[in-house]
Amino acid sequence: SLIGVEGGHAIDNSLDSLARLYELGARYMTLSHSDTLEWVDSATDAPKSGGLSPFGEEIVRAMNRLGMLVDISHVSAETMKDVLGVSKAPVIASHSSAFAIARHPRNVPDDVLKEVAKNGGVIMVNFYSGFIVPERAAIGGRLVAERIELRKANAKDDDEAIKMLRTNKEQEKLSPGSVHTLVDHIEHIIKVAGVDHVGLGSDYDGVTKLPDQLQDVSTYPYITQELLNRGHSHDEIRKILGGNLMRVLRQAEKVSKEMQAEKKPK
Repeated sequence: SLIGVEGGHAIDNSLDSLARLYELGARYMTLSHSDTLEWVDSATDAPKSGGLSPFGEEIVRAMNRLGMLVDISHVSAETMKDVLGVSKAPVIASHSSAFAIARHPRNVPDDVLKEVAKNGGVIMVNFYSGFIVPERAAIGGRLVAERIELRKANAKDDDEAIKMLRTNKEQEKLSPGSVHTLVDHIEHIIKVAGVDHVGLGSDYDGVTKLPDQLQDVSTYPYITQELLNRGHSHDEIRKILGGNLMRVLRQAEKVSKEMQAEKKPK
C-alpha cells in the first residue's frame, strides 16, 4: 500500500512542502482533485491554465527528481497531455477509466492512452459505476458541466453542487454495471495502449456506487476469471493485477537516481 496525496492543493504552492511529504512517505500525488488550482486544471472544474502552468511543469519535474509518481487522475485531458510532455518518469492514473466507453470528463481519452503507452505509464481502472457505465457517465458529464456553471454564478461554498453529483436520482435508476463492464474498460485500454499500461484502481474509499460482483477486494478473483474467460494469459493478468504498477515504481526510482546524479549547471 502506498501513501498518496489526492490533490496538489495539499502542498500550498510550495516545492519544499512537496519534498517534506515525500520524506514522510508519500509516493504519489494526484495533481488536482475536484477543483482547478492556480497551476493545474481539474477535469471537473473550469480551466485556468489550459492544462499545466509553468509552475505546474516545475512541480512535475520536482516529483520526477524525488521519485514520487505523478498521478493524472482527476485532471483535465489538456493537463494529462502537458504532464506527458514534461515527465521523464512513467505516470499513473491511479483511478480513471476509458473515455471512449464512458464519456465522463474524469476518464482518459484514447489520444492520451496512446501517449501514456509511449511514456511507459499505467491507467488504473476506476470501479465507480458513474465512470464505467456509459449511460451513468453521460449523466455525470452533464452534471459536471452544471456544477461548473453553478460555481461561475456563485463562487461561494459549493457543497450542494458536489452533493448533487454524488446523489443524483436519475443515475440511481440505471444499472450499476458488473464485472463485465469493468473488464470492457480494461480491454479497451489494452487495445489502445497495450497490456503493459493498464491496472486496477478501485477507488473503494471514494465512491458511492459499485458494480454488481465488485463490492470489495474479496471479489477480485471475479476480475481474474473474466480475464481468463476472454482469453488473456496468466502473464497478462499478473501485469494487470499489479505487475505493471511495480514496473512503473521501479522506473520512477531509476529516473530519480539519474536526475539526482546529474551535475548541476555552473
